[in-house]
Amino acid sequence: MVLNYIWIAFFLMAAVCAVVQCCMGNTGIFSDMVGSTFDSAKTAFEISLGLTGVLALWMGMMKIAERGGMVRALSKGLSPLFVRLFPDIPKGHPATGHIFMNIAANMLGLDNAATPLGLKAMESMQQLNRERNEALEKRGCLTTQQMEERNATASNPMIMFLVLNTSGLTIIPVSIMVYRAQMGAAQPTDIFVPILLATLASTLAGIVVVSIYQRINLLKPVLLATLGGVCVLVAAVIWGFSQMDRAAIDMVSSLAANVILFGIIVAFIVAAMLQRVNVYEAFIEGAKEGFSTAVRVIPYLVAILVAIGVFRASGGMDVLMGIVGWCVNFCGGDGDFVAALPTAMMKPLSGSGARGMMVDTMATYGADSFAGRLSCVFQGSTDTTFYILAVYFGSVGIRHTRHAVTCGLLADAVGVLAAIGVAYLFFC
Repeated sequence: MVLNYIWIAFFLMAAVCAVVQCCMGNTGIFSDMVGSTFDSAKTAFEISLGLTGVLALWMGMMKIAERGGMVRALSKGLSPLFVRLFPDIPKGHPATGHIFMNIAANMLGLDNAATPLGLKAMESMQQLNRERNEALEKRGCLTTQQMEERNATASNPMIMFLVLNTSGLTIIPVSIMVYRAQMGAAQPTDIFVPILLATLASTLAGIVVVSIYQRINLLKPVLLATLGGVCVLVAAVIWGFSQMDRAAIDMVSSLAANVILFGIIVAFIVAAMLQRVNVYEAFIEGAKEGFSTAVRVIPYLVAILVAIGVFRASGGMDVLMGIVGWCVNFCGGDGDFVAALPTAMMKPLSGSGARGMMVDTMATYGADSFAGRLSCVFQGSTDTTFYILAVYFGSVGIRHTRHAVTCGLLADAVGVLAAIGVAYLFFC
């Protein structure tokens, strides 16, 4: 629903801007806008067509990882941490396993698997919520109406789970690297390390904020060791890169990204071999899903790129970014990041909308420009907060979200600030 209003707003604002420009003597503005619709639609189709092969490749690899038990292994490794982040869930409850599998799938970029696993996790947590409320009703602590109201209210584990999802923690930002390759980036993987740093910052911020709301003690040894270790690692990476010159940063970040990615591929294959999985058949099954995913994205990409193209051709985007840039410069800041802000502004509302903004920024300024790279880091640093909240809460009938939106948006804000910071470190 939100994206519907945004899409309409692009065209209406473009029409207003065009009328103003026409009155000022620019009679060719409508011709430019109509031309942009064809150009944008062509660009969207070409990008989607180019995605087919690479998505088939990576979805095939992800299916190998799933069959080889890598997702289960990752969830088992995260168990000591997440048990303490969800203290209201009884030990051994099925919801715990579903949460682990969803987080692990998200970290590995298994979007198709992550969503159904996430919905299953929400169902398990809601079932636990209902059982507790029904027990309270039977003891006379709640009326039937109060019980129904509590059943429609997000529980603490639900909110922590949702914020972990909206913070967008992903180890392998495959789709973003694919888009960069399609847009002609010299090193499509050069945003790998910056995205990892930004999304870690967003996730840590989300955990801290929710823990403050829910009074979860983060000073427990396991939590302290895990979160502290991640912070030390991030600080060490930032310090290390700050000591390098531009050429060394490009070389090391590109080498690290490619070594990590190829190492993950080898690990997936080896794990599947040890489990006696038919690796080839698993790859083919996953590749088929990748092909269908590439086809499904075409209409969404065409819709958003055409709307953005019309708005940009009308001069509306220049006016909006000019206002933001003036405010930043007036405050004495560096306004180089302003051109990439549309991606950050759109990301909490719509993944496809933010993806369109990212592609449009790379097409306008260049895939290897500062704005083009920063837009990719924005895209990978957080997730679609309102969409995730709507889908996951809606699936179990939750109407009262409590502090979920506040915590999700605060995590998004930290992710955006971290993205700007690491982009200046790596790309300036």
